[in-house]
Amino acid sequence: MGRRRLGISLACRRLGARLVIIGIKMHAITLNNLTLGYERHPAVHHLSGVFEPGSMTAVIGPNGSGKSTLLKGITGILRPLGGSIDRGGLKTSQIAYLPQMLEIDRSFPITVLDIVILGLWRDIGIFGGMKRDLWQRVEQALTTVGLEGFEARAISNLSGGQFQRVMFARMLLRDSPVVVLDEPFTSIDAQTTLDLFAVIQRWHIENRTIIAVLHDFDQVRAYFPQTLLLARDLVGWGATDQVLTEANLLLSRRMSEAWDESAAVCEENAA
Repeated sequence: MGRRRLGISLACRRLGARLVIIGIKMHAITLNNLTLGYERHPAVHHLSGVFEPGSMTAVIGPNGSGKSTLLKGITGILRPLGGSIDRGGLKTSQIAYLPQMLEIDRSFPITVLDIVILGLWRDIGIFGGMKRDLWQRVEQALTTVGLEGFEARAISNLSGGQFQRVMFARMLLRDSPVVVLDEPFTSIDAQTTLDLFAVIQRWHIENRTIIAVLHDFDQVRAYFPQTLLLARDLVGWGATDQVLTEANLLLSRRMSEAWDESAAVCEENAA
């Protein structure tokens, strides 16, 4: 769907994308001895490190290792049980967040155009109108993800891949310096995956900070320079070729087998 148009669209805007970089204020996201969890039961333990400005990081690990929990902490949905998150002056409302597809109610009676326009919320507010330049941005976003002509389609009638294209169009309009994605390519077709990876690479060229939970290690190796491997505790965080090793993956599996689901928050010195 629209692969050739998408390639042309990105190529034609390459110079424009580089100009946009000037207007993006850079923010590092620093985790300081961070513990996150639910009802005092930790899912992420004493995690420290930095997502550098403009970095592109895959978050991987066994099922239940705290990957989605970490993203909820970064975006402000979940408050820390211990430690802190320094977003470098960035408000949580300035972070573009795509949750897992299963967390989104697609039965709500709303059209593709309606949901994409929500990406302009910061620009138009409650009572603001849609000016011509904003309509042009909406049209451009839909064209970029290959959904021109889908404006009036109800989201309940979309395939999984089409719906994910809609969500990416909305994030394009958010124009956020930090983009957080939770399993963005689960249960979607191969062509949509390629097209949306092109959008992510565009964001990377624009020096936006990208953090994405992924399960496909081939995708991680092909597209993400940095990797964070979690097993509730930190296993590795750094260059992908150094973190995504058989030894580290084996260690993460062994750590997952030792999890105590009833464990309470423990204290650990920040040092």
